[in-house]
Amino acid sequence: MLTLIAAAAAVFVTAAGAAPRVQRNRTTVIGYASKHALREAVADSGGRVVRMLPALHAAEVQAPPAALRLMSGLPGIRYAQRPVARHSLAEPALAPAAVPGGAYEWQYAASREDLVPASVQQAAGALTIAVLDTGADVNAPDLAAKSPATWSVLNNSADVTDHQGHGTFVSSLAAGSSTNGEGVAGFGGDAKLLDVQAARVDGTITDVDSAAAIVYAVDHGADIINMSYGGPTPSTTEQNAIGYAAGHGVLLVAAAGNDGAGTNLPMYPAAFLQPLLSNGQGGVGLAVASTDVSGSPSYFSNWGSYISIAAPGENVFGAISADAGQSAWPRTALPGSSAGLYGYDSGTSFASPEVAGAAALVWAANPALSATDVAAVLKEAAAGNNGVWHSDTGFGRLDAAAAVARAQALLTSPPFVTLSGKRKGTHVDLSWSAPNAASYTVSVSTDGAHARVLQGPTTATGAGYDLTPGHTYSFTVSVPDGYGLHLSSAPYVVGLPQSSATLALKASPTRGRSRVLVRLWASLVPGDSTTARAGRTVRLEAFDGSRWKLFGRAVQTSSTGLARWNVRFPRGRYVVRARFAGTIDLAGATSGGVSIRVR
Repeated sequence: MLTLIAAAAAVFVTAAGAAPRVQRNRTTVIGYASKHALREAVADSGGRVVRMLPALHAAEVQAPPAALRLMSGLPGIRYAQRPVARHSLAEPALAPAAVPGGAYEWQYAASREDLVPASVQQAAGALTIAVLDTGADVNAPDLAAKSPATWSVLNNSADVTDHQGHGTFVSSLAAGSSTNGEGVAGFGGDAKLLDVQAARVDGTITDVDSAAAIVYAVDHGADIINMSYGGPTPSTTEQNAIGYAAGHGVLLVAAAGNDGAGTNLPMYPAAFLQPLLSNGQGGVGLAVASTDVSGSPSYFSNWGSYISIAAPGENVFGAISADAGQSAWPRTALPGSSAGLYGYDSGTSFASPEVAGAAALVWAANPALSATDVAAVLKEAAAGNNGVWHSDTGFGRLDAAAAVARAQALLTSPPFVTLSGKRKGTHVDLSWSAPNAASYTVSVSTDGAHARVLQGPTTATGAGYDLTPGHTYSFTVSVPDGYGLHLSSAPYVVGLPQSSATLALKASPTRGRSRVLVRLWASLVPGDSTTARAGRTVRLEAFDGSRWKLFGRAVQTSSTGLARWNVRFPRGRYVVRARFAGTIDLAGATSGGVSIRVR
């Protein structure tokens, strides 16, 4: 049974506006055809011009209320309207406040989300973030503004009422509206939200619930999946679901766990995304640790070789479900907010959706990136660790603005690495290049195994390698691209398929005067019937008591794979064998020994 990582605090604010003051002379906006018409209208109404907008042929005029109807009908006046109200669309939680961090939602500026261009925030609308959790209060202002798609894998319906509260808080951080002028700002800009209820009201979720939710999210258009839950026991079912998502190009993000001050056992699914012992390298997603308001690792946050990156998770601010109990989710009044419930809570559960939201911005900035590219950009753009991995925060703290800038740079000037080669027999000569590369690393994978480094970092642009027949080699060359990423060439594949072979030796002695003439023949049979038998060099060897030596001459096999010798043996004992050393296409083979005794 997997248990959700953390539950949280809350806030509710209702701001009643003061009653408007009654004005005897209110202003009217007049659209005029000419300045003469404007002067006549102002004179007839008994008003005065407060402000001119010449470029728009408009003016704001202060006049008695009854003058509005009068001015609408005057010659040369195109329209006369009362000013209409506009309200700031700034999110109240982002406004400066005398609280730790300088704003209720301090984590937004701490992650430099506030410096991401508006165009990128808007472009994120092409992406969908799926939050797999306890459901969501779809009437919470920041979620309602997104009109989220919903589904419960627990009851097979669209009802995802969040009685627990965890899912609403997580959803608001991942993809809550940042332009509705209410509550908090999600980290995903205009990204669409898919809420999949997979956890029960007590906060528990099984691996099967998790797997079902992952598959549902993938099948219903999710680009990014956030999983703010975990447990110490790995699951094949869940791992297969993660493979299904990765195979469909979906980026997965998960909370790393809240037991860093305790047993600190690795948490799954996070450790499926960034594998154990990987030290932040590779993987199919991101395992997210937590930091506090100062940027330091949170005392509760798990640490270890599976940590990818960190984000604010200690006393962060988010939206609270109206269906969740107030004792579990204390409310915090949010000045400037007129609806919704809000509060504070802590856990890697809340660091994870911030990274998931930032991933949407990175992808929006450069849609050509793959899911693993997006993960790499976020890791390499992280702040604090200067590109060096640490077990507590991975590659560092989330820096959304730096990640977006890097993604855009890759889009406008995509670097590339070329790799070519020439093979002669079992030797291959490789050459490579990349624009402005400072160094190269050459790697090879043999028969599909994990790649190993052959050379590098090196400034050389070519090298030769000897290969062993019977294997397939896949070479790649990678370079650091100047933005912190390691870019790889397309693989150069060399296949040296080799058939197995068997070799049998037989002897037929014929007695002579003083020596015995022995006819020997060896039969070479390839394991693959399509492999040629003719023209293979077979040696006859004899054992001298300590080692095998060439005995007679080497001969070529016939079209049927036979090699023949006629040898006269003096009196004595002999042990002979046939040996084929092997070629590129046919493995070597040695016959059993044949004993010969001449009296």
